[in-house]
Amino acid sequence: MLACPAALHLLLPAPPPPHHLHHHHVAFPAPPLHASLPCSRRARRRAPCPRHGVARASATVAEEASGSGPAKLSVRIPVGDREILVETGHIGRQASASVMVTDGETILYCSVCLADTPNDPADFFPLSVHYQERLSAAGRTSGGFFKREGKTKDHEVLVCRLIDRPLRPTMPKGFYYETQILSWVFSYDGIHSPDCLAITAAGIAVALSEIPNKQTIAGVRIGLINDQFVVNPTTEQMENSELDLMMAGTDSAILMIEGYCDFLTEEKLLEAVEAGQVAIREICKAIDVLVQSCGKKKMVDAISLPPPELYRHVEDISGDELVKALQIKGKIPRRKALSALEDKVISILSEQGCVSKDGSSGVTESLADIVEDEDEDEYEIIVDGEVDEGDVHIKPVSRKPPPQLFAEVDVKLVFKEVSSKYLRRCIVEGGKRSDGRSPWELRPINSQCGLLPRAHGSALFTRGETQSLAVVTLGGYQMAQRIDNLVDTEDSKSFYLQYSFPPSCVGEVGRIGAPSRREIGHGMLAERALEPILPPEEDFPYTIRVESTITESNGSSSMASVCGGCLALQDAGVPIKFPVAGIAMGLVLDTQEFGGDGSPLILSDITGAEDASGDMDLKIAGNESGISAFQMDIKVVGITLPVMEQALLQARDGRQYILNEMSKSSPPPSKELSPYAPLIHVMKVKPNKVNLIIGSGGKTIKSIIEETGVDAIDTGDDGTVKITARDLSSLEKSKTIIANLTMVPKVGEIYRNCEIKSIAPYGAFVEIAPGREGLCHISELSSGWLAKAEDAFKVGDRIDVKLIEINDKGQLRLSSRALLPDADSESSSGSTKEKAPQKDDAIKMTSRTPRRKRQSEPSGAENATTRTLEKSAAAPAGSKGSEAAK
Repeated sequence: MLACPAALHLLLPAPPPPHHLHHHHVAFPAPPLHASLPCSRRARRRAPCPRHGVARASATVAEEASGSGPAKLSVRIPVGDREILVETGHIGRQASASVMVTDGETILYCSVCLADTPNDPADFFPLSVHYQERLSAAGRTSGGFFKREGKTKDHEVLVCRLIDRPLRPTMPKGFYYETQILSWVFSYDGIHSPDCLAITAAGIAVALSEIPNKQTIAGVRIGLINDQFVVNPTTEQMENSELDLMMAGTDSAILMIEGYCDFLTEEKLLEAVEAGQVAIREICKAIDVLVQSCGKKKMVDAISLPPPELYRHVEDISGDELVKALQIKGKIPRRKALSALEDKVISILSEQGCVSKDGSSGVTESLADIVEDEDEDEYEIIVDGEVDEGDVHIKPVSRKPPPQLFAEVDVKLVFKEVSSKYLRRCIVEGGKRSDGRSPWELRPINSQCGLLPRAHGSALFTRGETQSLAVVTLGGYQMAQRIDNLVDTEDSKSFYLQYSFPPSCVGEVGRIGAPSRREIGHGMLAERALEPILPPEEDFPYTIRVESTITESNGSSSMASVCGGCLALQDAGVPIKFPVAGIAMGLVLDTQEFGGDGSPLILSDITGAEDASGDMDLKIAGNESGISAFQMDIKVVGITLPVMEQALLQARDGRQYILNEMSKSSPPPSKELSPYAPLIHVMKVKPNKVNLIIGSGGKTIKSIIEETGVDAIDTGDDGTVKITARDLSSLEKSKTIIANLTMVPKVGEIYRNCEIKSIAPYGAFVEIAPGREGLCHISELSSGWLAKAEDAFKVGDRIDVKLIEINDKGQLRLSSRALLPDADSESSSGSTKEKAPQKDDAIKMTSRTPRRKRQSEPSGAENATTRTLEKSAAAPAGSKGSEAAK
């Protein structure tokens, strides 16, 4: 039996209140029948906004309709000297927003999705970014055992950070819906890099979705080629670029920069940023055109902020105690004092309740509460001659307003904001920071080298309460880091830096395991800062590994890794070009709010609290004259070029001071190879002789390693042979064997102490080198007549021979008689020469990574020379530097 409409109306539940009203109790009227029908909230809030007529100056939105498929909207956006194609509406339609971005034949897909319900309020935006480069995009599969893409590679982690960092400042406070950005490279042409494309794709997807972001963002790469700035250069152009700058921003300001360069000046870097800002502005304008055409309605109503009066209550309760706690110099005591004060504020506002100083609690009373209070009013009957008997008068009785309670999470959020506000105010008004420094003053610096006797190089760098223990390990080719990325052209790299940030460095207990994204990002920043000062591989053929373990942290630990790593490299005997140092800069942008003149206040060598409460974190590494690596994160929507210029110039002064302090290291770096470092000898043979060294199935090279005791022998197709050994004797032994294997015999050469391998009726076969035998005819065995060779010699005897002939078949004819005292004068003439070990030819090897420029080479192979480090046999056995490498 069907229910009547009225009964159906009673059966259907009323809809829940909107999420942005979950802090208040609101009574809803009974809904009409059509409002009670099942309807997805997610579908309602994703309804696209109506299209508006907009001017399309920089881009034109085209809609393509298909009879069988969904409609597709596309726009072509000029970027540099070409255009990128943005398409949406035809793929990934169940996501909040999705786009396909094409540059050349490189295609990247990006989607944005939101959770159905908001998370609990927190002091950070719940955003996760995942970026993956499918090897199938370039027609490849993984070279390892597992063919399916799994763990995120370091390069992919770095791109995830490039996407995440510029997006966060544009997200509104109070929006707690978990957001996930997924980005995949589906096609790669080897020409157009997908990483800069991924930033723009994520910015477009977020702009098209319901996320109430403040502004649209885009990203570009800037290269410097032939003194010209190029926007989104190709991979071929980047090989000759002096700069690799990744930047993101809005149409009016900069949000993020990161990259490395060949010691460019601050002025040149600013010009590059300005060129990138112009390109980003045009992209953002084109994105806005697309958003107005097909963007979805923003979830502005979902923003939930703490009550405004809570800020006043927190300031009233904390007040002077908060100022005193922020002025404690030590990090741990200051943190404990702030934590205790926070607990006190939470207890008062969320448990005991608070009444404002003006007597009002700030709570709007409901009608039921008012009626209930009226019942509790006291009445008194007064009989007075001036009034009628029985008149009733109400005697007013003072009643305190009820205390107001706040959610604990709201109190925590507001306390953090108030603490940040007070810290900024103390810096601006008093001109002093928590540790008593002025805005441009650096913390005390101390450094020591050679702490670890068995390590190849070590250094302890301390700056204030930030400390890095850097360790350098030298090794051969087998220690190189393998690379299996989509965009990398080399399969390994011979210099890498690994950064570790254990929880103990901040006095906490935490997880220990695989490196976090932050650790990977900080390690890469320090690696890029140090790489330009390393010698080319032809001069120093070692694989170099630097480990930076942060033992204390109070801000700028990545820049401490740069300083400590530079000292450890010198202690390991690596001939660096010159020292480098790094510094982190902070910013208080709006000083007028705190009584300042309104101009931005730049802070040098910021601490952790200043990083968290400030508006910028700018890390700069380099020497006195230029920059090698840089990274900037923004906490507010945009930093202008004048502010960035002021920060860069102030950072240059800070680097000069740090370099001066590093030169005072006690004890100083050794600058000599450790006696525990391996020896590496590089020699060059003819390419067609490499197979003789390897042997069938690697049999020969394995036997050489076993016989001599060297660590490894690496060969290249160009004839380069690299021998890695722990001692000089094994190195020389293997070098001799390889030289004999690959030698080219010449008539007239003399070979000493050669073994007779076999005897025939007509002579003896003598081995002049491993695997190389020649015939010494019976007439050449002795100066006298011999009936049989066995009469004078047997197998295993050793004799000296001279090469007197090489026939057309390459067979060798030897003579022992020519070296006897009564030999003919012609045979013993000065035209003969004794076989000596061959000199190593000039070595030409590829540079360490594709981004490092090759060293200039003189014309002519004969003029090519390399710097050779020779080990002196007379050096003391225990002296550091007595062992070296060529």
